[in-house]
Amino acid sequence: MNALQSLDREKLPKHVAIIMDGNGRWAKERGEDRVYGHHEGVISVREIVNGCAEAGIQYLTLYAFSTENWNRPQEEVNALMELLVNTIRKEADELNKNNVKMHVIGDFETLPAICQKELNEAIELTAANTGLNLILALSYSSRWEITEATKKIAEDVAAGKLKTEDINDTLFHQYLNTAKFPDPELMIRTSGEHRISNFLLYQLAYAELYFTNVHWPEFRKQNLYEALLNYQARERRFGKTSEQIQTKTAQHA
Repeated sequence: MNALQSLDREKLPKHVAIIMDGNGRWAKERGEDRVYGHHEGVISVREIVNGCAEAGIQYLTLYAFSTENWNRPQEEVNALMELLVNTIRKEADELNKNNVKMHVIGDFETLPAICQKELNEAIELTAANTGLNLILALSYSSRWEITEATKKIAEDVAAGKLKTEDINDTLFHQYLNTAKFPDPELMIRTSGEHRISNFLLYQLAYAELYFTNVHWPEFRKQNLYEALLNYQARERRFGKTSEQIQTKTAQHA
């Protein structure tokens, strides 16, 4: 029995978030430049999107480009933007054919105009799809998102649209980029780093974190399913005790 067949379809996370790390290191180990690693990483994106769809995952968020990534060498940034445009052009029809609906979170206005155009066309093309929701985090950072949400809430309070006593967790969530998505239950980071790197800090409050040494260009469906199996072996307590969880499970058995 392979890893996919071993999965309990009743205990899958609705939302998986992935920090796709290690493209540059993978390329360097092979004597290639970082851009080569990014090109090869696209193959993994295609593989994992298909893998999530096959497993029955409803939402997949990929950390594709952070606000901090703008500080990388200009040549690499330009190559990444060109790769993004070309990839969206090539993959949009395939996403549509596979019933995948595409979304984007992040500071959209900071992306080059050609990127915005291609992304908007792909979003429109896949808007009616009902399968996997693919969410690309582009020019995104969680501190930026939280700051922007706070500004908007402050503006609405100043305009009399809100009262300070209205502000709670539910309301704050409505002002985030991710307002229409459930919080991730599983966050995967490849390439051996053990940090969140300004990714979905608010939304990952109760997510299970899974770190693997596999570089992103080598991450395949089998690696994804192993992460899902690891998730299913964990006890999700949300601040409760194991005894409380076991009692509740027995009551619903």
